[in-house]
Amino acid sequence: MTRPRSSVGVYPIPLAEDRAIVVACLGSSSTAGKGQAFDWIGEMKRRPRNANYRFCNFGVGGDLSYNALRRVSDVLACGPDKVVVWVGANDVLMSVSDTVRRFFRVLKDLPAEPSPEWFRENISAIVDRLKNESSARVALCSLFPIGEAPASTNPFQSELNRCLEEYSAIIKSVATEQGVSYIPLHESMLAQIRASPGPAFNPFDFFRSIATPSAFSSSERHQMRLPG
Repeated sequence: MTRPRSSVGVYPIPLAEDRAIVVACLGSSSTAGKGQAFDWIGEMKRRPRNANYRFCNFGVGGDLSYNALRRVSDVLACGPDKVVVWVGANDVLMSVSDTVRRFFRVLKDLPAEPSPEWFRENISAIVDRLKNESSARVALCSLFPIGEAPASTNPFQSELNRCLEEYSAIIKSVATEQGVSYIPLHESMLAQIRASPGPAFNPFDFFRSIATPSAFSSSERHQMRLPG
């Protein structure tokens, strides 16, 4: 394709196809990719086939769907062409564990108790804003399994599995209703785990994982009395 030339023989305005495609990723620590979390966004950046993509990481450790909703303005400000939303694991943990619920209620300044209805409301509102205030293509990810025992009879793991299924179904339902893409992360990972199951999730693993200083901001570390 012939580029438009200026009167002095230079190309001052790049063609649309030369512009990097901006992919905004909104979520919690799994998106942030810090500490013990796998940096999947960094991995995507390193792949040669993604050279024309610019990935913007809007992951914040410990965030729930409510917190992600409050940060949609930051996502919109980067002018995204595509937005990947992957949030909800902490909503599930709050629903299952009283200890986690008390912890997050203070740390994340939550105005309501966790519930499937509130989660649906927040995810729907995130999609509404992204669709109405940008031209970006939006994709919602279902939730990764927590623990490696999908058939466990352990009460905590069993309830965790049930809630992950329920909240992932909500994400899929919202994606269908809103006409956005759905990434079946939960289903794909669960199939692999069922082929080779492992140990059930220990609630103490959650607090060990969030004790990584880089997972939270300095103010949040101060509230939790974390080092770093």
